Amino acid sequence: MASTATTTNTSKTTTTASNKRSKVTMGAAFKSIIWPRRRLVFIGLILIVIGRLASLVLPWKSKALLDEVLPNKDFEALYDMLWLVGFALLVQALTSFLLTRILSVQAQFLISELRAQVQKKVLSLPINFFDNTKSGALVSRIMSDVEGVRNLIGTGLVQLVGGSITAIISLIWLININGWMTLFVFLPVAVFGYVALRAFKYIRPIFRNRGKINAEVKGRLTETLAGVRVIKGFNAEAQENKAFEEGVDLLFQNVKKSLTATAIMTSSSTFLLGMASVGIMGIGGYFMIEGEMTTGDFLLFTLLLGFMIAPIVQMSNIGSQLTEALAGLDRTEELMNMTPEDELGDRTQTLTQVKGKIEFRDVSFAYEKGKEVLHQINLTANAGGVIALVGSSGSGKSTIASLAASFLTPTHGKVLIDGIDMSTIKLSSFRNHLGVVLQDEFLFEGSIRENILFPKPDATKEELDNAVQAGYVNEFTDRFDDGLDTLIGERGVKLSGGQRQRIAIARAILANPKVIILDEATSNLDTESEALIQKSLATLVKDRTTIVIAHRLSTIKKSDQILVIEAGRIEESGTHESLIAQKGRYYQLYTYQAKI
Repeated sequence: MASTATTTNTSKTTTTASNKRSKVTMGAAFKSIIWPRRRLVFIGLILIVIGRLASLVLPWKSKALLDEVLPNKDFEALYDMLWLVGFALLVQALTSFLLTRILSVQAQFLISELRAQVQKKVLSLPINFFDNTKSGALVSRIMSDVEGVRNLIGTGLVQLVGGSITAIISLIWLININGWMTLFVFLPVAVFGYVALRAFKYIRPIFRNRGKINAEVKGRLTETLAGVRVIKGFNAEAQENKAFEEGVDLLFQNVKKSLTATAIMTSSSTFLLGMASVGIMGIGGYFMIEGEMTTGDFLLFTLLLGFMIAPIVQMSNIGSQLTEALAGLDRTEELMNMTPEDELGDRTQTLTQVKGKIEFRDVSFAYEKGKEVLHQINLTANAGGVIALVGSSGSGKSTIASLAASFLTPTHGKVLIDGIDMSTIKLSSFRNHLGVVLQDEFLFEGSIRENILFPKPDATKEELDNAVQAGYVNEFTDRFDDGLDTLIGERGVKLSGGQRQRIAIARAILANPKVIILDEATSNLDTESEALIQKSLATLVKDRTTIVIAHRLSTIKKSDQILVIEAGRIEESGTHESLIAQKGRYYQLYTYQAKI
């Protein structure tokens, strides 16, 4: 019987997919990260300038100590000087504390915000993205790639800017003391600045590759830990150790390159600025011998020189940090530019109610271009009906189920829900009415209760109890000391396959969907559990459109329609009785299982 769904149109701007490699510039980072927090950054700059100006009090008074206080034996001036220097040191300490409290804390808050944004973006991406990406690599991209922003909004960049301001003040003061000595110092400093800029250009791709290598290594490690039973079962520890060692060696080689470049900068600064110091000793000694410079002037010049050079030397450290931050943001930007599944195509319609009629019209699908796994599939699952898919492994049954669940989009043809093209529907509005029970059902670490409540955390106690009883979960939880609050371990490792499957079915019952996808839902069950599950499935599928994939043909005899899928095509269709009468492929499969 034909049925329709009520829809409302919503306007939406469809963004263009952008999976090209992005390169975040300092200007772009300033606009998107620093400028929105300009008030805090401005406060940070004021604090660091105050702190640096306070630090200039010591060299200023050191000159007065040598040239005025000591020669005149002026104790009163000495005491005043000590109080002033002490106060300046207190100001330095306070500004340092406030900088950390304001900017470093804000940087960590920004990191947490970015992680949440990236995780939200990742969950919005289509299923095929996850099929082609290691979960460990995604964890690395969400948790690690954004950490570098602390050097943009934290004290690193502010210290570099504030230090540069102090350096300019010191430079002007140095020129005022002795222009020739300042010029002699400025030449090696300029050479070092050029070397540093060239080095940063070389380092950035290294940091970018490091993020990629790190993600791959973490991805392999995550797989290893998740599959530890298989590894030990096949005595494969040695080959896993070798694979991990190769990964960490690649990471080491990458780090070695960056350390080499950083070492070149550090060594260059040590040599060039050391040569400048030697020159200052010679020139300064000459001027003092000639009486053109006092001892206090020489000491003041030397101390101020440190304030001018310090930010330049810091470039080898802070510059590397900023380069690493931008490389991490490059990778994050790539992820953020990917198109969410709801924006693939023209998804403008929102389902407000669903009756559940699903149609495939000339549907073909290919995971890889030119390699179709489904060929012109036509089928109709009437609202509230049960349609079963059977056939050999790899015939395309799970692909059909994934298309019906909107996890995949047809390469050709259309999948319709209540007469509406699924490619035009906002997926979240359809999935509000969808329930899925998979062959290898995923359970979250936590309690049995938390896993059943997952689709509906605010369910009432009555709703929960009904789902538990309908799924026959209480049949085994009543034997546990903690009942529904029993902790099941990661992926439900502490439970049997049948127990996990019953929890998954109870979870689907609680969700109360209009469309159910059952992918080998009874494959992990013993005979007793299967008998219980068959009863609970009868409750689950009542008045719901159900697509069942099953190898145990005895479980689908009462289906409204059975489709035999072979090589991506529908070879036979009909009820159990009609297909048996045809004595075709279904008859062969059924009689073979009956003999077993």
